Amino acid sequence: MNAPRVPRTRTVDVDDLERFDALVAAGATSMHGWHLQSVDLRGRSTELVRLHASGAIFMGCTFAPGMEGRLRSRGALLFPQLPDIPFNAYRGHLYTGAELYAGIAAGEYESTPDARIYQWSLQAGAGRMLHSTLATAMHDHAISDALDETLAALAGAGVVGVMGGHQSARGSTGYAQAAGLGRALAAAGFVVATGGGPGAMEAANLGAYLSTYDDDALAGALRTLGAVPGFRPSITGWARSAAAVLAQFPAGADSLGIPTWFYGHEPPNLFATRIAKYFANAIREAVLLARSTGGIVFLPGAAGTVQEIFQDACENYYAAAEAVAPMVLVGSAYWQDVLPVRPLLASLAGGRAMAAHVHVVDTVAEAVAVLAR
Repeated sequence: MNAPRVPRTRTVDVDDLERFDALVAAGATSMHGWHLQSVDLRGRSTELVRLHASGAIFMGCTFAPGMEGRLRSRGALLFPQLPDIPFNAYRGHLYTGAELYAGIAAGEYESTPDARIYQWSLQAGAGRMLHSTLATAMHDHAISDALDETLAALAGAGVVGVMGGHQSARGSTGYAQAAGLGRALAAAGFVVATGGGPGAMEAANLGAYLSTYDDDALAGALRTLGAVPGFRPSITGWARSAAAVLAQFPAGADSLGIPTWFYGHEPPNLFATRIAKYFANAIREAVLLARSTGGIVFLPGAAGTVQEIFQDACENYYAAAEAVAPMVLVGSAYWQDVLPVRPLLASLAGGRAMAAHVHVVDTVAEAVAVLAR
């Protein structure tokens, strides 16, 4: 389940004060190669003065008066906190639903951090301010770094992506199918990753989350959610119904959601326990495909799902034989007749290593069986 390995220098990531204190307590004398992100160091001036600072990078950290100048003079590189930005550009951890939806229990969605960041992104995108561009780029880099750290810590047979339409309504057969898929994948030991939005994505994260509970729990959750079929006209009501399910079942399994503020009108779902939310959709798409090393299941969808199928196919087309990841399309009639992806995909795969890794099935159970092999 490891993320793709890329060459990187030997650096030490310091994302919180506890990590800094542990390094100091272990006898560190130099901060060379340390990357410190959003750490409040106002109470650690004595340690900062004692440690060699050359080669250290501080991003959005807070210091006691005068300490920034001392660190710069001793060879450290400091990236300051950026003004008028409603998010932490240097964050060292993934988001959670509780963080993005803070305040939803008592207020409207429009007042939550997720909504405020989306509104800022619309205004910042129109103005093309330099500090806004830098902030979003650094944020997305930090999210990718945090995602890889999270994947390294999660147990499982591999990361399996689940792609499908955002329009699958709660209470529909397609939604229940996606929930069953997420549940079965998690029960088989996979870490489920989705685009993190509503519809089939929410359902797959829901199923994975409730895999630690019995079948009645999922059935009950589907009934509860079915009372609010979609996020229109009210994201607030949609989110609160999900929060009610989480309150009833607080000990679910981990899964990933990888949404984007580029499609900020589609809210992130609360059932993904780890949320890697990006500003750049192209980066988000590439990250989701690349990290799904255990394969990808494509449920019936529309233009976005078709794009993801052929983006994944392109990766597999040019990949080394050992690096090809399974592609499993659920719904043979749908992908043959409604959206005739299957013939083109078969023609593209002909004579290449990927041909043995393209599967079209009709049931969730078949999809899981293919991946389990």
